[in-house]
Amino acid sequence: MTLPNWITFSRLLGIPFLLYGLYNPTNQARWICLNIFLIAALTDWLDGYLARKLNQISELGKFLDPLVDKLLVLAPLLVLVELGKIPAWAVFVILARELAIAGWRVNQTTISGANIWGKLKTVSQIIAISLLIAPLSSTWQTPVLIAFWVSVILTVVSGIIYLIPQKVAE
Repeated sequence: MTLPNWITFSRLLGIPFLLYGLYNPTNQARWICLNIFLIAALTDWLDGYLARKLNQISELGKFLDPLVDKLLVLAPLLVLVELGKIPAWAVFVILARELAIAGWRVNQTTISGANIWGKLKTVSQIIAISLLIAPLSSTWQTPVLIAFWVSVILTVVSGIIYLIPQKVAE
């Protein structure tokens, strides 16, 4: 297994700590969770950078990276639903898109990397989840919710853009 793939896999290690910490309502726990989440999110950039720089792009990495990204995004979103911070149906929309793309990818002979819309979706999700995790004052409620809904919209749009050209090519 390549170094970039090990870094991708290491992102999984932060998820249990993130989930545990989200159930602790203290500001200190939330700041710790935010740091865990952001470090894990930064490794998403790092593994891709190293894979390209070291010429270690692999089929395993193309499969593993988006799978780990989905777990890193969906795990805190599910806790945030349980805590009443965001609606379950919106997270279901995100989950449905991710499962649809993952299911579609399984049937492909080669796995393509993320396009610009997929990258925008990921960045918007990271921003939204970071804001939802951070112990911000109530004056931040509207911007946080706007960031969340932008990420939901970009999730849907990126899924449609990802699948539509494939349907035309068939």
